[in-house]
Amino acid sequence: MAHLLGIDVGSGSARCGVFDEAASLVGVGVQAIAQNRPAPDHVEQSSEDIWSAICIAVKAALREAGIEGAQVAALSYSATCSLVLLDDAHHPLPLSEGETPWNVIMWMDHRAQEETRLCNATGSSVLRNLGGAISVEMEIPKLMWVKRHRPDLWKRIGYAGDLADFLCLRSTGTLERSVCTLGCKWTYDPDSGGWDHAFLKKIGLDDLLARAALPARATAIGSFVGTLTETAAKDLGLTPACKVGMGLIDAHAGALGTSGLADTGLENRLALIAGTSNCHIALTRKRIEVPGVWGPYAGAVLDGWYALEGGQSASGAALDQILRLFRAPETDPHGVLGRAFLEALATDPDYGFDLSVLPDFLGNRSPFADPKMRGAILGLTLEDPETLLPKIYGATALGIAFGTRQIIETMRSADVPIRTIDLSGGHAKSELLVQLYADATGCELTLPTCAEPVLLGAACAAAAADPAFGAFRKRAGAMPSRLIKPNQRRAKNLDDRYAVFLSHYPALPLKTRRVAKAL
Repeated sequence: MAHLLGIDVGSGSARCGVFDEAASLVGVGVQAIAQNRPAPDHVEQSSEDIWSAICIAVKAALREAGIEGAQVAALSYSATCSLVLLDDAHHPLPLSEGETPWNVIMWMDHRAQEETRLCNATGSSVLRNLGGAISVEMEIPKLMWVKRHRPDLWKRIGYAGDLADFLCLRSTGTLERSVCTLGCKWTYDPDSGGWDHAFLKKIGLDDLLARAALPARATAIGSFVGTLTETAAKDLGLTPACKVGMGLIDAHAGALGTSGLADTGLENRLALIAGTSNCHIALTRKRIEVPGVWGPYAGAVLDGWYALEGGQSASGAALDQILRLFRAPETDPHGVLGRAFLEALATDPDYGFDLSVLPDFLGNRSPFADPKMRGAILGLTLEDPETLLPKIYGATALGIAFGTRQIIETMRSADVPIRTIDLSGGHAKSELLVQLYADATGCELTLPTCAEPVLLGAACAAAAADPAFGAFRKRAGAMPSRLIKPNQRRAKNLDDRYAVFLSHYPALPLKTRRVAKAL
């Protein structure tokens, strides 16, 4: 039996999932990845460390699945939207000193805030695909920063690419780039099929395409881009016959592996990929522009569909920060505090009502697009810390859920009719967060049967590259999911809490610009 690999690189680890022809996950491997923080707002990784971690994860997944490398027919990658820098020989081009070649600027790196401001000051039409404002997390501001602050490195760049595209290069030697990465993070316009050279010239990156080895046109997700090189096959424990499908960003893989599997009602669904940060991806047939929400991106998840992407830069990271700040239980702190908050709410709907937590610890990605916004804990008293901690933890979780509600309401104001949330990522394992996402938004929520929806999405991209797996996505979509309904008894209380939460923010935009275009 032939198998597929879905390989994902997250913020802290590389993961590999082995899927059989029935779309069942039969093996998983995980390996940690290091981070370097050489200065405030600077977060770096190493492409060599990432590749090594992938190789370890792949071999571990094969062992767990009980198969040989020759049984893997195809693979594809998903990854964070981090920026990889290489020289002309495709060797790492380090940004920081040290034995490890730190040549990756992570998505969460916020060093390019001034460059972001300069991009947005242009008022360029490229911003219409970005909710009206480019983000500090995207690649263009980061590349501007390198050219302005490290001209020595800029002159030596022979390749600059999103992590998922770099992994295709490392695996096959291809210079092709994904429509997902270029469209979402590089200001490439999938609708016109090209670049806005006037914008690039205005921001001083008129030499970007040649310097970064960027193609004139992007490649569709799942397109066959080649087979493994001899070196890559040896590194991964696979064979040179293994096909490679064009990859995508990790959040978009999560959307493909959840909402993207639906046969009907896709316009009413929101894929919520929730972990260290949150991504909210809705799919529409027509082009819809929503201020404060990234997109519309044509083909970023599925051909023939536009993707709209909201996000919260710190969600799981915000909860982790609360644990570090206060005296948290040593064993299963998230589970203990989450259950304590839910149990207290069941008997006292006003439990912790006076507390509000604004979870913008790393700025606000959506709907305000303000990287300088900061989090806050409001309503503190002199209450005993041990009794206060569950309230603060629960209020933080509720603040995260309310942030998701803000994003959903912003999309709905632009006639995106979201009624169902498809939840994946680490938050799907939290009883508290699962219920609060449903209760706070009023949406029904589904939990996929597959334990690794992001890996499944990457495997769907691999399947598209091999005609023998033509039925793979349909089989994956036929798997049952668990349905969570909102607790209607909490609705009024949570609406009141949400009103208090909103009072700490500027008013949400009431009007949106919509541009419909028949496909």
